Amino acid sequence: MRYLSSLLLLLLIVLWSSCRKDFEADPSTGNLQFSVDTLFLDTVFTNIGSSTYNFKVYNRTENDLNISSIALERGENSNYRLNVDGIPGKSFENIQVLAKDSIFVFVETTTDITQQTGDLEFLYTDRILFDPNGSQQEVDLVTLVKDAVFLFPSRDSEGMVENLLLGVDDNMEEIRIEGFFLEDDELTFTAERPYVIYGYAAIPSDRMLTINAGARIHFHENSGIIAANNATLLVNGEVSTDPDTMENEVIFEGDRLEPEFSDIPGQWGTIWLTAGSTGHIINHATIKNATVGVLMDSNDGGTDPTLTITNSQIYNSSNIGLLGRTANILGENLVINNSGQISLYASFGGTYNFNHCTFANYWNTNFRETPSVAIDNLFVVRDEGGNITEILTTDLLEANFTNCIIYGNENLELGINRAEGTVFNYNFQNSLIRFNDFNGQFADNELYDFTNTGLYEDVILNEDPDFKAPFDNLLNIGEDSAANGQAITPTSGNDILGTLRNPTAPDIGAYESVTFDMDGN
Repeated sequence: MRYLSSLLLLLLIVLWSSCRKDFEADPSTGNLQFSVDTLFLDTVFTNIGSSTYNFKVYNRTENDLNISSIALERGENSNYRLNVDGIPGKSFENIQVLAKDSIFVFVETTTDITQQTGDLEFLYTDRILFDPNGSQQEVDLVTLVKDAVFLFPSRDSEGMVENLLLGVDDNMEEIRIEGFFLEDDELTFTAERPYVIYGYAAIPSDRMLTINAGARIHFHENSGIIAANNATLLVNGEVSTDPDTMENEVIFEGDRLEPEFSDIPGQWGTIWLTAGSTGHIINHATIKNATVGVLMDSNDGGTDPTLTITNSQIYNSSNIGLLGRTANILGENLVINNSGQISLYASFGGTYNFNHCTFANYWNTNFRETPSVAIDNLFVVRDEGGNITEILTTDLLEANFTNCIIYGNENLELGINRAEGTVFNYNFQNSLIRFNDFNGQFADNELYDFTNTGLYEDVILNEDPDFKAPFDNLLNIGEDSAANGQAITPTSGNDILGTLRNPTAPDIGAYESVTFDMDGN
């Protein structure tokens, strides 16, 4: 009997509730509010999907509201896609928003620029209409769409992606990587349109890839450039008249154009200059957000540098900025900063000459134990279990650092490791180095004997370089820098920005000093 009474009471409550007028939603009559009036979807490449953006629709009234219709003004032909309250589509009916509550509207787009204007870039717009047949309200949608040259591997008849044979491993298994060889008509990159590369674009043997001033090269995830045997990379950037726009520099970066991706490390692979490739020149380039900015693998056996890199910047590498393995590298007016491990790694011997360079590391994404600059002449071979099976050694013919800054946010920003019984020549002259050995662990290590003028001549230790904003990759030095006027004279030429160096008292590093204003500019 008690059970029947409870059931009867529950039925009465349900029936009473279903008759209540205050459970019904009022029609929307232009009283919606929005978190934005115009939703700007950041720049995208043609036919590449954007990130997903969102805004809120607020009901600030005391009653539930029913929105009879939400629709894109361009209808089903719109290149925008919506998701309203968890439902995907381009038009929606009878969407309820509870009193004093809100709903999310998510928006994304994929646009083919050739179907629009044929221009290299254009603004694609639409509107989201709320109650278009009644008290219409709207939110505008705006996206800048850029045309681009897309380079990517082909697929075979079975849908398999083209790949490149890099050699064989210790077990004679082929080492392959997803990529493709550039055709002869693809071996000049211009500034007319940006390039978007999927996979590794390989420069064929005995060919040169020429990249002209102002070119923009964007890499998809796990993509990059590879120079094959006897291949050459020539980057012909020029000093920009406006350093804020870098219009004449060549820029290598990822293919995500949204501002939140502008400084995210590890978005793409590397520029890989393989063993046997030759005569590489990189001038006035910015290489950012890679895993390894540039990998110079071995050398071409000649006396001239296999890689000459000048007036260039490498930032935000998730592992290493510039990695040389038994390489022959010449660098001048080179700036490297913000690397997950090492900014400059002169590894496994070789020949290295750097003048007026700034090697810094202000990585703060996670903990870093490695220095800004590391030099060694050995290679540790490990098995699949991580156990050391062999240590290979080779000669470090020379590693000369002249007028360079080596600094960062750790105390020990220089690391040197020599294999006994090998040639190991290195020298630091008129350079500013951070090496705070507070615990004295290197006090008896002759590799770090800063009183030895055969290794360290006129070196400045642990004094402030007065960087402008090193965590933001602004390595300009100010008037209070310990590097001011301390470079070897005479010095000719310009700094990385094209500023004429002081002929009688030039500054150490890639930049001549300036006076920062009160705002740090």
